[in-house]
Amino acid sequence: MASTARAQTETDALMMGKKNLCIAAGYAYNSWGKYWEGNLKRDNANIGTFSSSSIMAMLNYGISDDLNIMVSLPYVSTKTSAGTLSGLNGFQDLSFYVKYRPVRKTFGSQKLSVFAVGGYSAPSHNYNVDLMPVSIGMGSNVTTGRLIVDYQLSKFFATASGSYLYRSNVQIDRTAYYTTRQINSNQVQMPNAGVYQFRTGYRTPFIIAEAYVDHMRTYGGFDIRRNDMPFVSNTMNNTNVGFEGKYYLPKLRALGIHAAAWRTLEGRNVGQATGFIAGVLYTLNTAKL
Repeated sequence: MASTARAQTETDALMMGKKNLCIAAGYAYNSWGKYWEGNLKRDNANIGTFSSSSIMAMLNYGISDDLNIMVSLPYVSTKTSAGTLSGLNGFQDLSFYVKYRPVRKTFGSQKLSVFAVGGYSAPSHNYNVDLMPVSIGMGSNVTTGRLIVDYQLSKFFATASGSYLYRSNVQIDRTAYYTTRQINSNQVQMPNAGVYQFRTGYRTPFIIAEAYVDHMRTYGGFDIRRNDMPFVSNTMNNTNVGFEGKYYLPKLRALGIHAAAWRTLEGRNVGQATGFIAGVLYTLNTAKL
């Protein structure tokens, strides 16, 4: 019962129980006034403060206790507080993940688990990717592989994970553009990326409280040119720290509340963002339907 009442994402060390379906909805917001242009931290009066909000819908189904599938789709809105660059909005990328736990060992009050996650995401429609930073996404088909190792001692845990993101080329609505050289094409080669994360905290059947740090590194790309707009294939590195919590009602264990907040500590060609997430989770036992 403890495991079946927990919703999870592709990045953490939690699993849905067999034949359980989690329906999740959440709201996320982040904003920044300063950003890194290469390694130069600056502001830009032409856009003022940038902000992005999204509403996320997610389904998570337990094929077995050790094999889950997840599907998600966010609706994203962006805006700026100054200048003439209008924000954009729309459905972003449809994502599908398979999460498998091949190793689950218990040694008294200690538990060791290893997870493998495979994912694929694609744009839900042909949105504009050539208006960074207000574009709602990067428009690339992304194949993801992730490995997660989780160690729990009584009610305390530590989780480490690493993933690799393989990105397809994207197409823009012009026949030439400049990166570090002139390119006469509407095809943009996207750099691949890696995401590395460490989580630690307190975990029980009713409450999960954790702190985390994650780092994203782009393998390739180039810096924003001085006083130029960002471009979809820029190098985009960042390190974030945050806190996350989930709480499940003792008298209605199918219903949970999820919240998180984070801050970007350092980056390259990204904004120094502060953000939060708030959401609800509901679990159905489909075997009883």
